Amino acid sequence: MSTLSTLLSALSTGDVEVVDLTAPLSPDTPVLQLPTPFANTIPLSLEPVSDFDDAGPAWAWNDIHTGEHTGTHLDAPVHWISGRDGLSVDRIAPSRLIGPVAVVDGTAQAQADPDFLLEPEHLQAWEAEHGPFPAGGWVFFRTGWSARSSSQEEFLNADESGPHTPGISAAGARWLAENTAVSGYGVETVGIDAGAAGGFDPAFPAHYFLLGADKYGLTQLQNLHRLPVTGAVVVVAPLPVVGGTGSPARVLALVERS
Repeated sequence: MSTLSTLLSALSTGDVEVVDLTAPLSPDTPVLQLPTPFANTIPLSLEPVSDFDDAGPAWAWNDIHTGEHTGTHLDAPVHWISGRDGLSVDRIAPSRLIGPVAVVDGTAQAQADPDFLLEPEHLQAWEAEHGPFPAGGWVFFRTGWSARSSSQEEFLNADESGPHTPGISAAGARWLAENTAVSGYGVETVGIDAGAAGGFDPAFPAHYFLLGADKYGLTQLQNLHRLPVTGAVVVVAPLPVVGGTGSPARVLALVERS
């Protein structure tokens, strides 16, 4: 039996489960809000082309209006100034979009403190317990934040001082960029940086260090509680938008249940 035949058999029997990590994309999907004078992206909207009517009696289809960085999406290096000479989303090698997953669990800390930050010592402690982060794989930061995704206000969690969502510190982002060979870093929040990261040094360090190091970001992931700490494989499927700085993506995990 070939390797792929074995995989297909395991999928058919349920020995390998496909877990969808993607947030449904709709006009109600939370969207990042930058303060003035910065411009913001748009939420999803659908404009009918035809709907079993005179414009198309036997078919329905829509034009999609949305931003590259709406909903569950991938950040490519050219999204950030530190990676502006790097890869656009269409140029990312497919092999970099499939790989093992390491899940770092900060759920309890994020529940106690919405501004909780991953520091290098948290990442080093994970490696001491589970081994090195996988080369060519992904680090997912589990916080339980996706439970808030049905409400823009609860998801962004902003007050007069700005948004309050968990993330990674500047030191943590730099450590992950410089000390691992992972392909990327994924989160449950609206962006790969913490809510308060605009005030960090450098500002938005997950973007700055990771995208500048040819690593990729994934946002608004769901169902991370259904993944083991190690052992799952993720498949990331962004649209290959030519010159694109990112793309909405379907993100699937393969998890052994036998």
